[in-house]
Amino acid sequence: MKKQFLGAVAIAVAGLVCQIPALARAPFPDPAVDTPPGSLHGKQTAVLAGGCFWGMEGVFERVIGVTNVVSGFSGGEASTAHYEIVSTGRTGHAESVKITYDPSRITFGQLLKIYFSVAHNPTELNRQGPDEGTQYRSAIFYQNDEQKHIAEAYIQQLGAAHVFRRPIVTQVVPFKAFYAAEAYHQHYLDNNPTQPYIVYNDLPKIEALKKEYPQLCRR
Repeated sequence: MKKQFLGAVAIAVAGLVCQIPALARAPFPDPAVDTPPGSLHGKQTAVLAGGCFWGMEGVFERVIGVTNVVSGFSGGEASTAHYEIVSTGRTGHAESVKITYDPSRITFGQLLKIYFSVAHNPTELNRQGPDEGTQYRSAIFYQNDEQKHIAEAYIQQLGAAHVFRRPIVTQVVPFKAFYAAEAYHQHYLDNNPTQPYIVYNDLPKIEALKKEYPQLCRR
């Protein structure tokens, strides 16, 4: 379990630069297929999975146009949507974040650009960094045909451009339900900024967001 990845090793490498951009061998393009700005009205949501939800939540909470991010579980049943059960890797759930955003300020495609480039490594199958298991898989839980189309088109675009050295393994699957995780998981990065797991695995993602997308990052 990821919560045991603490101690001397993590502290020793805490200053390492985020590894996600280094995995890319070409610049990240803007999505060629995206929701036209201003075509949607009212709050929209996106549900994304990409490893530990602590870091995913921390990244997207800092994105302009995002109004709320909740850490939780998606892909399984309500009865198993509890951290200790999900951690067995046998529930069908993935640690996920539910992102509420203003489509007049940021698009679904722009969220995916951040998701693929700095929030996680989409070429790792059923794992993310030190965390292993299907609960750490890369997945986009689309809520309508438009989200499905945008996600599939962007994955194809990134693949055709050979942005990554390895194939993207992100699943694009229909959204069924989202279940919020226990209270202590919410805003975990902000509440525990010196925790070694956070320092090594997640804070570099925040720095990468600021560096790569200053125009999309809250100051």
